[in-house]
Amino acid sequence: MDKKLLFGRIKRSKFFIVGGIGVFFIIILAFTSPLFVSFDGTTSSLMERFTPPEGFSKGLAGHILGTDQLGRDILTRILLGARISLSIAIICVALSAFIGTVLGLIAGYFGGAVDKIIMRTCDVFLSIPSLILAIAIMAVLGTSIINLITVMVISRWVQYARLMRNQVMVIRNKEFVLASKAFGASHWHIMFKQIFVNITTPLIILLSQQIGQMILMESSLSFLNMGIQPPLPSWGSMIANGRSYIASYPWVVVAPGIALMLTVLSFNFLGDGLRDILDPKQK
Repeated sequence: MDKKLLFGRIKRSKFFIVGGIGVFFIIILAFTSPLFVSFDGTTSSLMERFTPPEGFSKGLAGHILGTDQLGRDILTRILLGARISLSIAIICVALSAFIGTVLGLIAGYFGGAVDKIIMRTCDVFLSIPSLILAIAIMAVLGTSIINLITVMVISRWVQYARLMRNQVMVIRNKEFVLASKAFGASHWHIMFKQIFVNITTPLIILLSQQIGQMILMESSLSFLNMGIQPPLPSWGSMIANGRSYIASYPWVVVAPGIALMLTVLSFNFLGDGLRDILDPKQK
């Protein structure tokens, strides 16, 4: 793509600009927070429980967003939770994309019985709501970060497999693919060196959109006490633990709720912006 055209589309895409700025600041705050936070997000201090938000009246040494029912600083827990959620989401998206892309390439390229087996497997997974599937698997495997990543990957690889399979079926009969076959190129070379490099645009768009969905799914499981376990914080568990106090101490729930909303919204905006820039026909 011409650089001028690309930069022109970026300037015109408000979704990309707003989402990109939001994602940038969220990542910077999450991963640099150990440099400026004054509290330990996992240590209780019952003498300071339900301290109202102090803003910046005491600088970074105060409880900017207040404390929770155990006296833990909410801002510190939000930033630590962001770091954990982003790390898990990126790992899950990477693994889901790898598994789904490989299976989708194989299904679309070879077709026939291989395609039917992979696609019918996808249909089975798609017939079960992803959150219900994750809850069922977590109930069997137990709660741990490894199991959480496993169930999220299991419930999300299907989207990548179906997307890649459809893209491959469009391109597999193009002249350059047929010429490579005629010259004796291996199937793996054709799939990964020639076909895959020509269908990365929809994959990039899906990757950016899925990060926000993974964060939301992790928070949903943590809300149900099937995700991140104490003492590590998660936005979902912070909301779940604070909902009993929402009438008297609303900041306990409102702060992590807003953090979750802004993060998911930023990644969704970024994904929509990338779609407009890289594949404007789908706008």
